[in-house]
Amino acid sequence: MDQISSTTFLPEAFQGTGDDITEQIGFIWEQVKGPLIVPLLKVAVFVCLAMSIMLFLERVYMGIVIILVKLFGRKPEKRYKWEPIRDDVELGNSHYPMVLVQIPMYNEKEVYALSIGAACGLSWPSDRIIIQVLDDSTDPTIKDLVELECQRWASKGINIKYEIRDNRNGYKAGALKEGMKHSYVKHCDYVAIFDADFQPEPDFLWRTIPFLLHNPEIALVQTRWKFVNADECLMTRMQEMSLDYHFKVEQEVGSATYAFFGFNGTAGVWRISALNEAGGWKDRTTVEDMDLAVRASLKGWKFVYLCDVKVKNELPSTFKAYRFQQHRWSCGPANLFRKMAMEIVRNRKVSLWKKVHVIYNFFFVRKIIAHIVTFVFYCVVIPTTVLVPEVEIPKWGAVYIPSTITLLNAVGTPRSLHLIVFWILFENVMSLHRTKATFIGLLEAGRVNEWVVTEKLGEALKSKMAIKASKKPRFQIGDRLHLLELGVGAYLFFCACYDFAFGKNHFFIFLYLQAIAFFIAGFGYVGTFVPNS
Repeated sequence: MDQISSTTFLPEAFQGTGDDITEQIGFIWEQVKGPLIVPLLKVAVFVCLAMSIMLFLERVYMGIVIILVKLFGRKPEKRYKWEPIRDDVELGNSHYPMVLVQIPMYNEKEVYALSIGAACGLSWPSDRIIIQVLDDSTDPTIKDLVELECQRWASKGINIKYEIRDNRNGYKAGALKEGMKHSYVKHCDYVAIFDADFQPEPDFLWRTIPFLLHNPEIALVQTRWKFVNADECLMTRMQEMSLDYHFKVEQEVGSATYAFFGFNGTAGVWRISALNEAGGWKDRTTVEDMDLAVRASLKGWKFVYLCDVKVKNELPSTFKAYRFQQHRWSCGPANLFRKMAMEIVRNRKVSLWKKVHVIYNFFFVRKIIAHIVTFVFYCVVIPTTVLVPEVEIPKWGAVYIPSTITLLNAVGTPRSLHLIVFWILFENVMSLHRTKATFIGLLEAGRVNEWVVTEKLGEALKSKMAIKASKKPRFQIGDRLHLLELGVGAYLFFCACYDFAFGKNHFFIFLYLQAIAFFIAGFGYVGTFVPNS
């Protein structure tokens, strides 16, 4: 038995010690790296640098425009006619336009009373406003609570309608579309829309309606979101930084230049005739608000954004809710771009420059390139170049351009500038899901029309959590474990270790930090965690 050779059981290539196996793997790697890995990685670096330049130029352009807007005081009140609506003794309240306020909701147990109360508190002649609660709730208890709340306000003399339907076809778009079919809506001129966690100030209509009343070319007045729970946790602070840039820069620039931007789906007022001319609500994507805005813009309608009018709302504070929201916000625009690109090109009602702005700036760079380059370049290509030193990334592409883009994004929230490193790491983690969702939208893959309502905790649930804080929360590992994040984190950690041992570019500093960020997200230690019991 002792004389039997090991070749009887093992192929020749796998004989020897562990060192021999390592040498074999190294040999195979060297054979593959030269003819295959290096050329592919060089192409990837070139493409990523090109996308980075596109994103950089877009950010610089918007930065220049917003500075000019602020310097020359191009406020909406100066660009369009605006004057307060005054009483007419002869006509009485009939002088005021009829306004419909829609509040779509779905099992919003924690916040339904806040939004209904805020809508019913809007200052406007009582016989010239209709509050319409569109309740798609599937929980009978919550439906009863919402209906009772509507009855309570109705008993106070508020013209409030509680509307339900037999199904949830089309989700939010379907609910809004059904709401517009009721006979009393025919008498309305404008429709204000608020999601279930939004709380407009009483003077909201007095500040927005005059733009529509005095400027017949305007279809939409969009206002800014104000986050009531931005300080709840580090994740909500990161969201505030991203969304502040969107509202303070992107929306403002779109309004000031091409009178076009994406409707945010809430905290806005539509001219009903423009909404109908554009084809009404469609449920072909998960961004029915953006879909309507693009179609209305192609009809020649203009939009105005009011940065000074703020509506309070709640940011998702659990990682699960935020992931679902970001999937919808990334997948929807990419899918809409796929569906509407040629329609935009063929349109004859808008100028060539506006077409270029919508296709290139609005869709291609902001909704597709921004997501893809963030993940592919910083979380895949740069780490891989550590293992392939033959491929180098110029310092301007790896350091200067990303730093400039980051600073231009962060200036929207000066109070959080000290958190900029955390924001970079968090955005890179989220870019994993945004990139995946973008490709799902472009390819119309399985989850393209997935709609999960963003969970709102509300003050009631937060108070319950405070009571339970002294108890050790119970949870299943699956509730907090995210394998995609853990996998990317492991790859980044390996690359960081390799760079620390053999590299010369000191990428390991960034790679270690980014790996830790992915591990933290992967183990579920992001945002507010709500135990099951």
